[in-house]
Amino acid sequence: MIAMLKNRSFKYMVVLTVSAFTLQSCFVAKDYVRPQVEETQNLYRTDALPTDSLSMADLSWKELFTDPYLVQYIEQGLQNNIDIRVAIQQVLSAEAYAKQGKAGYLPTLNGKASITHQELSKNSQLGSFLTNRSTDQYELTGSLSWEADIWGKIRSNKRATDADYLSTVAAHQAVKSRLVSDIASTYYQLLALDSQLEITKRTVMVRDSSVSTIQALKDAGNVTQVAVDQNVAQYNNARAIQVDLETAIFQTENVLSILLGEHPRGYARSILDDQHLQTDLKLGVPTLLLSNRPDVIAAEYNLVKAFELTNVARSNFYPSLTISATGGFQSLELDQLLNARSFFANIVGGLAQPILNQHKIRTQKEVADAQQEQALLEFKRSLLVAGNEVSNALYSYTAETEKFKFKNLEVEALRRAEQNSNDLLKNGFANYLDLLTARQSALSAELNLIDSKLKQLLSIVDLYQALGGGWK
Repeated sequence: MIAMLKNRSFKYMVVLTVSAFTLQSCFVAKDYVRPQVEETQNLYRTDALPTDSLSMADLSWKELFTDPYLVQYIEQGLQNNIDIRVAIQQVLSAEAYAKQGKAGYLPTLNGKASITHQELSKNSQLGSFLTNRSTDQYELTGSLSWEADIWGKIRSNKRATDADYLSTVAAHQAVKSRLVSDIASTYYQLLALDSQLEITKRTVMVRDSSVSTIQALKDAGNVTQVAVDQNVAQYNNARAIQVDLETAIFQTENVLSILLGEHPRGYARSILDDQHLQTDLKLGVPTLLLSNRPDVIAAEYNLVKAFELTNVARSNFYPSLTISATGGFQSLELDQLLNARSFFANIVGGLAQPILNQHKIRTQKEVADAQQEQALLEFKRSLLVAGNEVSNALYSYTAETEKFKFKNLEVEALRRAEQNSNDLLKNGFANYLDLLTARQSALSAELNLIDSKLKQLLSIVDLYQALGGGWK
Protein backbone atom coordinates (compact mmCIF):
# COMPACT_ATOMS: atom_id res chain seq x y z
CA MET A 1 0.00 0.00 0.00
CA ILE A 2 2.76 2.39 0.97
CA ALA A 3 4.70 1.51 -2.18
CA MET A 4 1.64 2.22 -4.35
CA LEU A 5 1.11 5.61 -2.74
CA LYS A 6 4.78 6.47 -3.08
CA ASN A 7 4.82 5.48 -6.77
CA ARG A 8 1.67 7.45 -7.50
CA SER A 9 3.00 10.53 -5.68
CA PHE A 10 6.29 10.24 -7.47
CA LYS A 11 4.54 10.15 -10.86
CA TYR A 12 2.55 13.27 -10.02
CA MET A 13 5.73 14.97 -8.90
CA VAL A 14 7.54 14.08 -12.12
CA VAL A 15 4.70 15.34 -14.34
CA LEU A 16 4.46 18.67 -12.55
CA THR A 17 8.22 19.12 -12.45
CA VAL A 18 8.55 18.48 -16.20
CA SER A 19 5.72 20.92 -16.84
CA ALA A 20 7.45 23.53 -14.70
CA PHE A 21 10.73 23.28 -16.53
CA THR A 22 8.92 23.37 -19.88
CA LEU A 23 7.28 26.64 -18.89
CA GLN A 24 10.65 28.07 -17.89
CA SER A 25 11.38 28.68 -21.57
CA CYS A 26 9.05 31.68 -21.25
CA PHE A 27 11.37 33.74 -19.04
CA VAL A 28 10.17 37.24 -18.31
CA ALA A 29 13.35 38.30 -16.48
CA LYS A 30 15.80 40.37 -18.52
CA ASP A 31 19.60 40.22 -18.34
CA TYR A 32 21.48 43.26 -17.03
CA VAL A 33 23.47 45.27 -19.58
CA ARG A 34 25.69 48.13 -18.44
CA PRO A 35 24.09 51.39 -19.58
CA GLN A 36 25.87 53.63 -22.03
CA VAL A 37 27.33 56.44 -19.94
CA GLU A 38 28.39 59.29 -22.22
CA GLU A 39 30.11 61.13 -19.37
CA THR A 40 33.03 58.68 -19.35
CA GLN A 41 34.47 60.24 -22.50
CA ASN A 42 35.24 63.61 -20.91
CA LEU A 43 35.52 62.86 -17.21
CA TYR A 44 38.98 64.39 -16.83
CA ARG A 45 39.36 68.14 -17.26
CA THR A 46 42.83 68.23 -18.78
CA ASP A 47 44.40 69.46 -22.01
CA ALA A 48 46.10 66.11 -22.64
CA LEU A 49 43.48 63.38 -22.56
CA PRO A 50 45.05 60.11 -21.36
CA THR A 51 45.17 57.22 -23.81
CA ASP A 52 47.33 54.87 -21.73
CA SER A 53 45.60 51.73 -20.48
CA LEU A 54 47.73 51.84 -17.33
CA SER A 55 46.79 53.80 -14.23
CA MET A 56 48.73 54.60 -11.09
CA ALA A 57 45.76 53.09 -9.25
CA ASP A 58 47.03 49.69 -10.39
CA LEU A 59 50.05 50.18 -8.12
CA SER A 60 49.89 48.59 -4.70
CA TRP A 61 50.12 51.16 -1.92
CA LYS A 62 53.36 49.44 -0.87
CA GLU A 63 54.86 50.41 -4.22
CA LEU A 64 53.76 54.04 -3.95
CA PHE A 65 54.65 54.63 -0.29
CA THR A 66 58.16 53.55 0.56
CA ASP A 67 58.70 55.26 3.93
CA PRO A 68 59.15 52.32 6.36
CA TYR A 69 57.31 54.09 9.19
CA LEU A 70 54.38 54.94 6.93
CA VAL A 71 54.20 51.37 5.58
CA GLN A 72 54.10 50.07 9.15
CA TYR A 73 51.30 52.42 10.13
CA ILE A 74 49.20 51.61 7.07
CA GLU A 75 49.51 47.89 7.76
CA GLN A 76 48.50 48.47 11.38
CA GLY A 77 45.54 50.61 10.34
CA LEU A 78 44.25 48.00 7.90
CA GLN A 79 44.30 45.48 10.74
CA ASN A 80 42.90 47.53 13.61
CA ASN A 81 40.91 50.48 12.24
CA ILE A 82 37.34 50.49 13.58
CA ASP A 83 35.78 51.51 10.24
CA ILE A 84 37.55 48.62 8.52
CA ARG A 85 36.28 46.17 11.11
CA VAL A 86 32.72 47.51 10.80
CA ALA A 87 32.93 47.16 7.00
CA ILE A 88 34.08 43.55 7.37
CA GLN A 89 31.02 42.76 9.49
CA GLN A 90 28.81 44.34 6.83
CA VAL A 91 30.46 42.10 4.23
CA LEU A 92 29.78 39.03 6.37
CA SER A 93 26.15 40.06 6.77
CA ALA A 94 25.71 40.54 3.02
CA GLU A 95 27.44 37.20 2.39
CA ALA A 96 24.88 35.47 4.60
CA TYR A 97 22.02 36.99 2.56
CA ALA A 98 23.80 35.94 -0.66
CA LYS A 99 23.91 32.33 0.58
CA GLN A 100 20.21 32.55 1.36
CA GLY A 101 19.57 33.81 -2.17
CA LYS A 102 21.38 30.79 -3.65
CA ALA A 103 19.05 28.50 -1.68
CA GLY A 104 15.98 29.95 -3.41
CA TYR A 105 15.96 27.11 -5.95
CA LEU A 106 15.72 24.48 -3.20
CA PRO A 107 12.42 23.24 -1.75
CA THR A 108 11.40 23.87 1.83
CA LEU A 109 11.07 20.79 4.00
CA ASN A 110 9.50 20.71 7.46
CA GLY A 111 8.96 17.90 9.92
CA LYS A 112 6.43 17.70 12.76
CA ALA A 113 5.67 15.30 15.58
CA SER A 114 2.52 15.89 17.65
CA ILE A 115 0.15 14.33 20.18
CA THR A 116 -3.48 15.48 20.30
CA HIS A 117 -5.78 14.70 23.23
CA GLN A 118 -9.48 15.39 22.76
CA GLU A 119 -12.37 15.31 25.26
CA LEU A 120 -15.85 15.38 23.68
CA SER A 121 -18.76 17.02 25.45
CA LYS A 122 -21.54 14.69 26.62
CA ASN A 123 -24.07 17.13 25.22
CA SER A 124 -22.40 17.41 21.81
CA GLN A 125 -23.90 15.73 18.78
CA LEU A 126 -21.09 13.22 18.52
CA GLY A 127 -20.30 12.86 22.22
CA SER A 128 -23.84 11.84 23.13
CA PHE A 129 -23.50 8.66 21.03
CA LEU A 130 -20.01 7.62 22.15
CA THR A 131 -19.20 5.74 25.28
CA ASN A 132 -15.55 6.68 25.21
CA ARG A 133 -15.44 10.40 24.62
CA SER A 134 -11.69 10.69 25.25
CA THR A 135 -9.26 10.16 22.34
CA ASP A 136 -5.55 10.48 21.70
CA GLN A 137 -3.99 10.88 18.25
CA TYR A 138 -0.30 10.53 17.47
CA GLU A 139 1.12 12.08 14.33
CA LEU A 140 4.52 12.07 12.63
CA THR A 141 4.53 14.09 9.38
CA GLY A 142 6.74 15.84 6.90
CA SER A 143 5.82 18.54 4.37
CA LEU A 144 7.66 19.71 1.27
CA SER A 145 6.98 22.77 -0.86
CA TRP A 146 8.74 23.92 -4.05
CA GLU A 147 8.07 26.83 -6.39
CA ALA A 148 9.12 26.50 -10.01
CA ASP A 149 11.12 29.45 -11.30
CA ILE A 150 9.02 29.87 -14.42
CA TRP A 151 9.53 33.60 -14.92
CA GLY A 152 13.03 33.92 -13.48
CA LYS A 153 11.82 35.40 -10.19
CA ILE A 154 14.07 33.22 -8.03
CA ARG A 155 16.98 33.71 -10.38
CA SER A 156 16.57 37.49 -10.21
CA ASN A 157 16.32 37.38 -6.43
CA LYS A 158 19.57 35.41 -6.32
CA ARG A 159 21.29 37.88 -8.63
CA ALA A 160 20.02 40.77 -6.51
CA THR A 161 21.49 39.28 -3.33
CA ASP A 162 24.76 38.55 -5.15
CA ALA A 163 24.92 42.16 -6.36
CA ASP A 164 24.19 43.42 -2.86
CA TYR A 165 27.05 41.29 -1.52
CA LEU A 166 29.47 42.53 -4.18
CA SER A 167 28.39 46.11 -3.50
CA THR A 168 29.23 45.61 0.16
CA VAL A 169 32.62 44.17 -0.78
CA ALA A 170 33.28 47.23 -2.95
CA ALA A 171 32.21 49.48 -0.07
CA HIS A 172 34.75 47.69 2.13
CA GLN A 173 37.38 48.32 -0.53
CA ALA A 174 36.41 51.99 -0.56
CA VAL A 175 36.95 52.16 3.20
CA LYS A 176 40.41 50.62 2.73
CA SER A 177 41.27 53.10 -0.03
CA ARG A 178 40.16 56.06 2.09
CA LEU A 179 41.99 54.73 5.15
CA VAL A 180 45.28 54.33 3.27
CA SER A 181 44.87 57.87 1.96
CA ASP A 182 43.99 59.29 5.40
CA ILE A 183 46.94 57.61 7.13
CA ALA A 184 49.38 58.80 4.46
CA SER A 185 47.98 62.34 4.54
CA THR A 186 48.10 62.52 8.34
CA TYR A 187 51.66 61.16 8.36
CA TYR A 188 52.81 63.77 5.84
CA GLN A 189 51.10 66.50 7.86
CA LEU A 190 53.12 65.39 10.89
CA LEU A 191 56.34 65.57 8.87
CA ALA A 192 55.45 69.06 7.64
CA LEU A 193 54.67 70.22 11.18
CA ASP A 194 57.99 68.76 12.35
CA SER A 195 59.86 70.76 9.70
CA GLN A 196 57.98 73.95 10.52
CA LEU A 197 58.69 73.42 14.22
CA GLU A 198 62.40 72.94 13.55
CA ILE A 199 62.54 76.18 11.56
CA THR A 200 60.60 78.01 14.25
CA LYS A 201 62.91 76.76 16.99
CA ARG A 202 65.93 78.00 15.04
CA THR A 203 64.18 81.32 14.56
CA VAL A 204 63.52 81.58 18.31
CA MET A 205 67.23 81.00 19.03
CA VAL A 206 68.30 83.62 16.46
CA ARG A 207 65.83 86.21 17.73
CA ASP A 208 66.85 85.52 21.31
CA SER A 209 70.42 86.44 20.45
CA SER A 210 69.30 89.39 18.33
CA VAL A 211 67.54 90.89 21.37
CA SER A 212 70.91 91.05 23.12
CA THR A 213 72.51 92.54 20.01
CA ILE A 214 69.86 95.24 19.66
CA GLN A 215 70.13 96.01 23.37
CA ALA A 216 73.90 96.54 22.92
CA LEU A 217 73.27 98.81 19.93
CA LYS A 218 70.78 100.78 21.97
CA ASP A 219 73.28 101.17 24.83
CA ALA A 220 75.77 102.47 22.26
CA GLY A 221 73.21 105.01 21.07
CA ASN A 222 72.80 103.49 17.59
CA VAL A 223 69.10 102.55 17.99
CA THR A 224 66.22 103.56 20.20
CA GLN A 225 64.19 101.63 22.75
CA VAL A 226 61.57 101.16 20.03
CA ALA A 227 63.97 98.85 18.18
CA VAL A 228 64.55 96.83 21.34
CA ASP A 229 60.81 96.49 21.95
CA GLN A 230 60.14 95.46 18.36
CA ASN A 231 62.79 92.72 18.56
CA VAL A 232 61.36 91.45 21.84
CA ALA A 233 57.92 91.38 20.22
CA GLN A 234 59.23 89.37 17.24
CA TYR A 235 61.02 86.99 19.58
CA ASN A 236 57.81 86.29 21.52
CA ASN A 237 55.84 86.00 18.28
CA ALA A 238 58.15 83.16 17.19
CA ARG A 239 57.72 81.48 20.56
CA ALA A 240 53.93 81.68 20.18
CA ILE A 241 54.19 80.08 16.72
CA GLN A 242 56.26 77.30 18.31
CA VAL A 243 53.53 76.62 20.87
CA ASP A 244 50.90 76.49 18.10
CA LEU A 245 52.98 74.01 16.12
CA GLU A 246 53.59 71.78 19.14
CA THR A 247 49.84 71.79 19.82
CA ALA A 248 49.10 70.90 16.18
CA ILE A 249 51.60 68.01 16.33
CA PHE A 250 50.00 66.69 19.52
CA GLN A 251 46.52 66.82 17.98
CA THR A 252 47.62 65.32 14.66
CA GLU A 253 49.24 62.39 16.47
CA ASN A 254 45.91 61.82 18.20
CA VAL A 255 44.17 61.80 14.80
CA LEU A 256 46.67 59.19 13.60
CA SER A 257 45.99 57.05 16.67
CA ILE A 258 42.27 56.96 15.80
CA LEU A 259 43.08 55.89 12.24
CA LEU A 260 45.30 53.12 13.62
CA GLY A 261 42.64 52.01 16.09
CA GLU A 262 44.68 52.50 19.26
CA HIS A 263 45.09 54.78 22.26
CA PRO A 264 46.80 58.17 21.66
CA ARG A 265 50.59 58.19 21.76
CA GLY A 266 53.61 59.69 20.03
CA TYR A 267 54.78 58.21 16.73
CA ALA A 268 58.27 57.71 15.33
CA ARG A 269 58.72 59.11 11.84
CA SER A 270 61.25 60.24 9.26
CA ILE A 271 61.66 63.76 7.84
CA LEU A 272 59.84 65.65 5.11
CA ASP A 273 62.90 66.08 2.89
CA ASP A 274 63.19 62.29 2.53
CA GLN A 275 59.71 61.97 1.01
CA HIS A 276 59.80 61.47 -2.75
CA LEU A 277 56.82 59.76 -4.37
CA GLN A 278 58.29 58.50 -7.61
CA THR A 279 55.45 58.05 -10.05
CA ASP A 280 54.56 59.02 -13.60
CA LEU A 281 51.07 60.06 -12.43
CA LYS A 282 49.46 57.86 -15.07
CA LEU A 283 45.75 58.52 -15.17
CA GLY A 284 44.66 55.75 -17.49
CA VAL A 285 41.59 56.13 -19.70
CA PRO A 286 38.48 57.35 -17.84
CA THR A 287 36.69 54.01 -18.26
CA LEU A 288 39.24 52.44 -15.89
CA LEU A 289 37.35 54.17 -13.08
CA LEU A 290 34.62 51.57 -13.64
CA SER A 291 36.99 48.85 -12.48
CA ASN A 292 39.28 50.77 -10.10
CA ARG A 293 37.06 53.13 -8.07
CA PRO A 294 35.39 51.09 -5.30
CA ASP A 295 32.59 53.61 -4.87
CA VAL A 296 31.83 53.51 -8.61
CA ILE A 297 31.92 49.70 -8.51
CA ALA A 298 29.55 49.71 -5.53
CA ALA A 299 27.21 52.14 -7.31
CA GLU A 300 27.01 49.86 -10.36
CA TYR A 301 26.30 46.80 -8.22
CA ASN A 302 23.52 48.77 -6.56
CA LEU A 303 22.18 49.42 -10.05
CA VAL A 304 22.37 45.69 -10.83
CA LYS A 305 20.48 44.94 -7.61
CA ALA A 306 17.76 47.46 -8.47
CA PHE A 307 17.54 46.04 -12.01
CA GLU A 308 17.07 42.49 -10.75
CA LEU A 309 14.48 43.57 -8.18
CA THR A 310 12.57 45.19 -11.04
CA ASN A 311 12.59 41.76 -12.72
CA VAL A 312 11.16 40.30 -9.53
CA ALA A 313 8.42 42.95 -9.39
CA ARG A 314 7.53 42.28 -13.04
CA SER A 315 7.30 38.52 -12.48
CA ASN A 316 4.68 39.06 -9.77
CA PHE A 317 2.15 39.83 -12.52
CA TYR A 318 2.39 36.24 -13.78
CA PRO A 319 1.11 32.99 -12.26
CA SER A 320 3.32 30.99 -9.95
CA LEU A 321 3.53 27.21 -9.98
CA THR A 322 3.89 25.61 -6.57
CA ILE A 323 4.18 21.92 -5.78
CA SER A 324 3.41 20.79 -2.23
CA ALA A 325 3.62 17.33 -0.74
CA THR A 326 2.71 16.07 2.71
CA GLY A 327 3.17 12.58 4.11
CA GLY A 328 3.60 10.73 7.37
CA PHE A 329 1.92 8.54 9.92
CA GLN A 330 -1.26 9.05 11.99
CA SER A 331 -2.59 6.69 14.60
CA LEU A 332 -4.87 6.63 17.63
CA GLU A 333 -2.53 4.11 19.24
CA LEU A 334 1.13 4.91 19.84
CA ASP A 335 2.28 1.33 19.21
CA GLN A 336 0.52 1.40 15.80
CA LEU A 337 2.05 4.75 14.68
CA LEU A 338 4.66 3.25 12.35
CA ASN A 339 2.30 0.62 10.99
CA ALA A 340 1.74 0.56 7.21
CA ARG A 341 -1.96 1.25 7.74
CA SER A 342 -1.07 4.52 9.54
CA PHE A 343 0.70 5.98 6.50
CA PHE A 344 -0.86 8.85 4.57
CA ALA A 345 0.38 11.09 1.73
CA ASN A 346 -0.87 13.81 -0.58
CA ILE A 347 0.62 15.98 -3.30
CA VAL A 348 -0.77 19.25 -4.62
CA GLY A 349 0.39 21.22 -7.64
CA GLY A 350 -1.25 24.45 -8.69
CA LEU A 351 -0.95 27.73 -10.51
CA ALA A 352 -1.79 30.92 -8.63
CA GLN A 353 -2.59 34.01 -10.70
CA PRO A 354 -3.08 37.36 -8.97
CA ILE A 355 -6.33 39.05 -10.06
CA LEU A 356 -7.29 41.73 -7.55
CA ASN A 357 -4.80 42.60 -4.82
CA GLN A 358 -5.54 46.25 -4.02
CA HIS A 359 -3.00 47.56 -6.57
CA LYS A 360 -0.12 46.12 -4.51
CA ILE A 361 1.70 44.39 -7.37
CA ARG A 362 1.48 47.43 -9.65
CA THR A 363 2.72 49.65 -6.82
CA GLN A 364 5.66 47.32 -6.22
CA LYS A 365 6.54 47.50 -9.93
CA GLU A 366 6.29 51.29 -10.02
CA VAL A 367 8.45 51.61 -6.91
CA ALA A 368 11.01 49.18 -8.37
CA ASP A 369 11.17 51.19 -11.60
CA ALA A 370 11.72 54.42 -9.66
CA GLN A 371 14.42 52.82 -7.51
CA GLN A 372 16.16 51.47 -10.61
CA GLU A 373 16.19 54.94 -12.17
CA GLN A 374 17.50 56.37 -8.89
CA ALA A 375 20.29 53.76 -8.82
CA LEU A 376 21.19 54.65 -12.43
CA LEU A 377 21.44 58.35 -11.53
CA GLU A 378 23.57 57.51 -8.48
CA PHE A 379 25.86 55.46 -10.71
CA LYS A 380 26.23 58.35 -13.16
CA ARG A 381 26.85 60.79 -10.31
CA SER A 382 29.57 58.55 -8.84
CA LEU A 383 31.38 58.70 -12.19
CA LEU A 384 31.09 62.48 -12.36
CA VAL A 385 32.37 62.84 -8.79
CA ALA A 386 35.27 60.51 -9.57
CA GLY A 387 36.24 62.50 -12.66
CA ASN A 388 35.99 65.75 -10.72
CA GLU A 389 38.26 64.44 -7.95
CA VAL A 390 40.84 63.22 -10.46
CA SER A 391 40.82 66.57 -12.26
CA ASN A 392 41.17 68.56 -9.03
CA ALA A 393 44.01 66.40 -7.70
CA LEU A 394 45.91 66.52 -11.00
CA TYR A 395 45.54 70.28 -11.31
CA SER A 396 46.51 70.77 -7.67
CA TYR A 397 49.69 68.72 -8.13
CA THR A 398 50.67 70.67 -11.25
CA ALA A 399 49.96 74.00 -9.56
CA GLU A 400 51.80 73.14 -6.33
CA THR A 401 54.82 71.84 -8.23
CA GLU A 402 55.07 75.13 -10.12
CA LYS A 403 54.38 77.20 -7.01
CA PHE A 404 57.07 75.35 -5.05
CA LYS A 405 59.73 76.63 -7.47
CA PHE A 406 58.64 80.23 -6.91
CA LYS A 407 58.35 79.75 -3.14
CA ASN A 408 61.85 78.35 -3.04
CA LEU A 409 63.22 81.39 -4.91
CA GLU A 410 61.27 83.66 -2.56
CA VAL A 411 62.82 82.02 0.52
CA GLU A 412 66.32 82.33 -0.90
CA ALA A 413 65.80 86.02 -1.68
CA LEU A 414 64.33 86.79 1.77
CA ARG A 415 67.15 84.95 3.54
CA ARG A 416 69.66 87.09 1.68
CA ALA A 417 67.64 90.21 2.51
CA GLU A 418 67.57 89.27 6.20
CA GLN A 419 71.34 88.68 6.30
CA ASN A 420 72.13 91.88 4.41
CA SER A 421 69.80 93.94 6.62
CA ASN A 422 71.44 92.52 9.73
CA ASP A 423 74.95 93.33 8.44
CA LEU A 424 73.96 96.84 7.38
CA LEU A 425 72.30 97.50 10.73
CA LYS A 426 75.41 96.49 12.63
CA ASN A 427 77.44 98.91 10.55
CA GLY A 428 74.91 101.71 10.87
CA PHE A 429 73.80 101.72 7.24
CA ALA A 430 70.27 100.33 7.68
CA ASN A 431 67.10 100.99 9.61
CA TYR A 432 66.06 98.37 12.18
CA LEU A 433 62.59 98.27 10.58
CA ASP A 434 64.18 96.84 7.43
CA LEU A 435 65.66 93.99 9.47
CA LEU A 436 62.41 93.29 11.32
CA THR A 437 60.45 93.19 8.09
CA ALA A 438 63.00 90.93 6.39
CA ARG A 439 63.01 88.51 9.34
CA GLN A 440 59.25 88.22 9.55
CA SER A 441 58.94 87.77 5.79
CA ALA A 442 61.67 85.11 5.76
CA LEU A 443 60.01 83.08 8.50
CA SER A 444 56.59 83.22 6.81
CA ALA A 445 58.12 82.24 3.47
CA GLU A 446 59.95 79.25 4.95
CA LEU A 447 56.79 78.00 6.63
CA ASN A 448 54.84 78.47 3.38
CA LEU A 449 57.53 76.59 1.45
CA ILE A 450 57.02 73.56 3.70
CA ASP A 451 53.28 73.91 3.28
CA SER A 452 53.72 73.88 -0.51
CA LYS A 453 55.85 70.74 -0.30
CA LEU A 454 53.14 69.12 1.84
CA LYS A 455 50.45 70.04 -0.67
CA GLN A 456 52.46 68.36 -3.44
CA LEU A 457 52.53 65.13 -1.47
CA LEU A 458 48.87 65.37 -0.52
CA SER A 459 47.83 66.01 -4.13
CA ILE A 460 49.57 62.78 -5.19
CA VAL A 461 47.83 60.90 -2.40
CA ASP A 462 44.50 62.46 -3.44
CA LEU A 463 45.10 61.56 -7.08
CA TYR A 464 45.98 57.99 -6.12
CA GLN A 465 42.74 57.63 -4.18
CA ALA A 466 40.68 59.45 -6.82
CA LEU A 467 41.84 56.97 -9.45
CA GLY A 468 40.82 54.10 -7.19
CA GLY A 469 44.14 53.13 -5.64
CA GLY A 470 44.89 51.85 -2.18
CA TRP A 471 42.67 48.79 -1.84
CA LYS A 472 44.52 46.31 -4.05
